[in-house]
Amino acid sequence: MKIIVTDSSDQAFTRAADMIADEIRSTPTPVLGLATGRTMESIYRLLVQQHEAGTLDFSGTTSFNLDEYVGLPPTDPNSYNHYMREHLFAHVNMPAGRAHVPDGVAADLDAECARYEAAIRASGGIGLQLLGIGETGHIGFNEPPSAFDSRTRVVPLDDVTRRQNSGMFGNDPERVPERALTMGVGTILEARQLLLVAVGDGKAAIINDALNGPISADVSATAIRFHDNVTVILDRDAASIWAQKRG
Repeated sequence: MKIIVTDSSDQAFTRAADMIADEIRSTPTPVLGLATGRTMESIYRLLVQQHEAGTLDFSGTTSFNLDEYVGLPPTDPNSYNHYMREHLFAHVNMPAGRAHVPDGVAADLDAECARYEAAIRASGGIGLQLLGIGETGHIGFNEPPSAFDSRTRVVPLDDVTRRQNSGMFGNDPERVPERALTMGVGTILEARQLLLVAVGDGKAAIINDALNGPISADVSATAIRFHDNVTVILDRDAASIWAQKRG
């Protein structure tokens, strides 16, 4: 595992965006696993800037998002489909048919999960999977406990996660959907490369748990320690407890 600690969050975002851009440039048909959240907004903004500058071509890229809320159609401003269009897809030349987000309003959610897994396999598998980390230690929406061999499925969202995500729902956790579709931990671990990014002192404790704590289904992010090609990019605030325990 490669752990990069930067002096600022902006430097962390730049390092992450450059890694993703390198994957796109160096791979004939790149397949990206994408994530959402405030951290990702900054990374996507930098990728859009590279595209607009003419230095990054998305035309051969395929993407699969980690998750989506159950019950929110793609047109809902709080859906992750809408988020991805707003922050990335509408600003780059990735063909629409190659930008995949789980369908949170599918008539048969279990069938949608199976379809999503099949689509990932049909693409040749994810080359680089971008990850954030939630307060429960989840990657994707793999809330505790999540088996390390879990696949794309419907999950109930932890109250902690609903509170954490309530900012997009008028700061009312009750308005946050109770369920989501998420890639499983096993699905995530099949990506050829993992890139986890976290910034801010609010992530320091859970980053330390993920990197130093017991490997456990109760903190799904600890599963990345089983992967042989992982990069973790942190700013100094997010790395503070990990660095203290390490040193």
